[in-house]
Amino acid sequence: MSMENRIVEEARLIILRALAEQPNESLSSEILRQELASFAISRERGWVHGQLDWLAEERAVTVTPVGSVRVATLAERGARHLRREIAIEGVQRPSRPD
Repeated sequence: MSMENRIVEEARLIILRALAEQPNESLSSEILRQELASFAISRERGWVHGQLDWLAEERAVTVTPVGSVRVATLAERGARHLRREIAIEGVQRPSRPD
């Protein structure tokens, strides 16, 4: 697997985890861009939009355009991936809980 593919898969997992941490399970693409940067994945907002679109196609999130950003909300399929009940190909598998 290429380094870029590893980065993409990890970024998608980080996005799902960040959404799951919120009381309403939603964040804007700009906040998600900043969250990814804190994990040394520095990309433009357009790249984040592309990842959100991909996750939406996989039914892991829903995406709502709001002005120049998009608001992503965790969907049940994304939550199931985080709980390790299913595996979404193209999203890094979460670690087993301790």
